[in-house]
Formats: sequence, structure tokens, C-alpha cells
Amino acid sequence: MISRIWHGWTTPENANAYEKLLRHEIIEGFIDRKIDGFRRMHILRRILGEEVEFTTIMWFDSIDSIRVFAGENYEASVVPPEARALRARGKHFYGNIPLKLTQRTQGVN
Repeated sequence: MISRIWHGWTTPENANAYEKLLRHEIIEGFIDRKIDGFRRMHILRRILGEEVEFTTIMWFDSIDSIRVFAGENYEASVVPPEARALRARGKHFYGNIPLKLTQRTQGVN
């Protein structure tokens, strides 16, 4: 498994609209593509001073699955114009990071 990690920052005033865009347009549109090898996605949100940070963690079976999502330049971030319009900072960071260990705590799925 490989995680694809992306960070985006917006203002507190735009945070709810940014989250709504992530949840209802970007993620649903992505899931509708039914990419073979895509397993799951997490959205994290936290306040950092005068900004709100969003982190998405997407799980794929392979780099080939990520290429289907992101294209041949799979090491570049995929940020639609609607999200760019709401962001506070001009750059997004991401990484494709292989999973090395899964440890479960007793009683947790």
C-alpha cells in the first residue's frame, strides 16, 4: 500500500467552503472514477493560527493506481481550480509514501 499525502491551507473564513468542496465535489468525483487499486481516503482539518490546514491521506495499492488518478506526472499535486481559489497559500505539499507496518490495537478495527 502507498499513501498519497496532500496539505492545503485556507483562511478561517473559507474553511467550511473548502471542506465542503473537498467532501462533496472533489472526493465524490474521484470516487466516481472507480480507480482500481484505490482503497480509502481520510480528510484531516486543524486550525493553525490564522490559517486552517487540510490534509488528505489517500491509500492506493500501487504507483500504477496513483498514475491512473494523477497522470504520468504522479509526483505533482492534483489541485482543481475551485480549490486553488479558496486556498491561502500558493503551494501544496504531498508525498507518495509506501506503507511499511500496520499495527492494530486490541479491540480497534
